[in-house]
Amino acid sequence: MTFSIFDYNKVKFGNTSLFKRLQFYINKKDRKMKLKDSTVLITGGTSGIGLEFVKQLSGQGANIIITGRNPDALNATKNEFPKIQIFQSDVSKPEDIKNLYTQVTQQFPELNIIINNAGIMRNLDLQDASLDLEDVTSEIEINLSGTIQMNHQFLPHLKTKSSSAIVNISSGLAFLPFPLSPVYSAAKSGIHAYSQVLRLQLKKTNVKIFELAPPATRTTLMSAFSNDLDEDSAGPVMKVEKMVHIAIDGLLSNKYEIKPGMSKALYLMGRIAPHFFLNYMNKTIEKAKEKKKNKQ
Repeated sequence: MTFSIFDYNKVKFGNTSLFKRLQFYINKKDRKMKLKDSTVLITGGTSGIGLEFVKQLSGQGANIIITGRNPDALNATKNEFPKIQIFQSDVSKPEDIKNLYTQVTQQFPELNIIINNAGIMRNLDLQDASLDLEDVTSEIEINLSGTIQMNHQFLPHLKTKSSSAIVNISSGLAFLPFPLSPVYSAAKSGIHAYSQVLRLQLKKTNVKIFELAPPATRTTLMSAFSNDLDEDSAGPVMKVEKMVHIAIDGLLSNKYEIKPGMSKALYLMGRIAPHFFLNYMNKTIEKAKEKKKNKQ
């Protein structure tokens, strides 16, 4: 039995023909992201990965809006990049997100890309009784809940655009947890799962969902682990400039899951033998701690 294009046009999925449904998916996949003249909102844009996105997206001709909690850091970034727009906002506070949405969409209705970069990473001992109930989950509130709430607030606006995107920043540790950062690893694993389902639910819209899973990257976040890790146990650390360059290439080529450097290896480790590699990582960290302790 053979079918012509006219036969496929008669096959219905709800009120839409199979041909039109396939045509929509193909067109969406083929439409490359255009960063030039796009308006991009970057949370946590004053340092690290967020700041490097500011630098490189400015070079792509994008219009940049950044948020942050520290007004001094925001003003310093504005001085370095006079063309960007700054807003003081905390993604862990729903009221801040609501106010940010109102201000940004009124002043910059052309907004079409959000990069959920704001986040913290901590070395946590889960047996530390001094951690209060709010503090112990702060990485969940900022890294995971903040991302979900930002997307939920801005999604209706993004859906009105002919081409729009959300970039969720997870981590290579979403695929294999880091023993020193249990809550951070859990939050980033949550972002990975959330991004996969969000992409599925938005497949009939013009909103593209990207996930960037950075490996260990040379930013201020890494300094928190200097007391526990030496260069040998830390593994390869990617320069932030290279990591963001790879990320932008992924956006421009519609690579929806971007895994630079060691993140690819962590993904495979988490698929092939997660318990083995987690235990191996933990033993390596314990040896590094003992080595540093003996030097003191």
